[in-house]
Amino acid sequence: MRRGSIAANVFWFSIIWLIVALAATAILLTDLYSRALDASLVETIEFHIQTLVGIALTDGLQSLPDSSLGDPRFARPASGWYWEVRTALGESLAISSSLVGTVLPQADLVANAAGKSIGTVSDSFGTQLRLLEQHISLADEDYIFTVTGNLDEISQRVAGFRGQTIIVLSAVGAMLAMMSALVARFALRPVARLREAVEQVREGDAEIVTGSFPSEIEPLSVEVNELLRSNAQIIDRARNHVGNLAHGLKTPIAVLRNETAGKQDGLSQIVLDQTQKMTSLVTAYLDRAQLSARTTVIGRKTNTFKVLSRLVRVMEKIHKDRHIRIKIPTAEPPWFRGEESDLEEILGNLIDNACKWASQKVIVSAPATQIPAGKLVVVVEDDGQGLDELQRRRVLKRGVRLDEKTPGSGLGLDIVKELVDVYGGSMQLNRSELGGLKVELVLPAAKIRQN
Repeated sequence: MRRGSIAANVFWFSIIWLIVALAATAILLTDLYSRALDASLVETIEFHIQTLVGIALTDGLQSLPDSSLGDPRFARPASGWYWEVRTALGESLAISSSLVGTVLPQADLVANAAGKSIGTVSDSFGTQLRLLEQHISLADEDYIFTVTGNLDEISQRVAGFRGQTIIVLSAVGAMLAMMSALVARFALRPVARLREAVEQVREGDAEIVTGSFPSEIEPLSVEVNELLRSNAQIIDRARNHVGNLAHGLKTPIAVLRNETAGKQDGLSQIVLDQTQKMTSLVTAYLDRAQLSARTTVIGRKTNTFKVLSRLVRVMEKIHKDRHIRIKIPTAEPPWFRGEESDLEEILGNLIDNACKWASQKVIVSAPATQIPAGKLVVVVEDDGQGLDELQRRRVLKRGVRLDEKTPGSGLGLDIVKELVDVYGGSMQLNRSELGGLKVELVLPAAKIRQN
């Protein structure tokens, strides 16, 4: 299953983390601001209540109705800023001008650190209030001093602050997201350079991975080069071992075949038949080993159009008595990623086979649309009799020939199939619209760098 890129994963992880972190920051800042405003409100109320107590102690309770405490909000009705002085029995002695026409409701109060009682209430206008009370004894009488402040004003300020905070943090988050994307892209550039260096080796533009890489990636480039060197050594050793084994077996097999040649007894015939099978097997597996060793060499590429043009000229000369017209693509197809001799053998066998069975026409095409990336597709068709489904399955078996009158060993399509399999490609046999056989090849394509 295809995974997302590292840069994309880093970007989206950063985005998610930024959203969570900035949202938490916005909540924390708003809460801190709200607490700060509430603490400031309480300090202001405490100041006013201390002012009331000071006036009462200095000038007496009779002077309170004429006092606005220097704050015009206590003179504005329904402002949420009220003060009241009551007796211990609840009788109102003095109130602020703002409290005229309304009554402060009772509230559940708790004592604060300053020895005053604090709580939250709502006036008759629905305004949320912060309320403080202080009990004072004057002339052997107990009095209750009450002052309130408007909590809705704080709520409005907090809401405005929250909106501004979200806007600012969103802008910061966008800039951080852009920075994260840039950092991820620039930080992963060495990985892209390493990929390009490995691709150059695979495509034949370089023999080893070269370039300067960061300390985290440098060991990987070293290991890739070591793997390339080890792979080349393994290929050489495998090729030598197969060659030695084949040559070592050929001599004993030849001796057995010579000793039994011309003898008619049953044992000699059995030995002769088995030595011929052994010779065929040794030859076949030696050919396969050579093909595998040759196609595992990294970095070979071939101009497909040049190979096709050269093969067409050869086939027209070979089959000139049959007057076969061979048509090849006018647009240059992708290059083949592999040995030129292997591509010649693959296409040569297919075109030669098509010329043998065609009536008048052979078409070689290289479709350019709906082709998977990194693939070369070549289609060879003829207007001959074609093959049915059973014949198409049989013809790919080694040495099978459907018509003994036509010259050939029967190994052509089998060799093609072997080479195609070694290169990791595919070959399909179908009926052509021309009436004959249609062979569709899918082979690896090479990337050509434009200078």
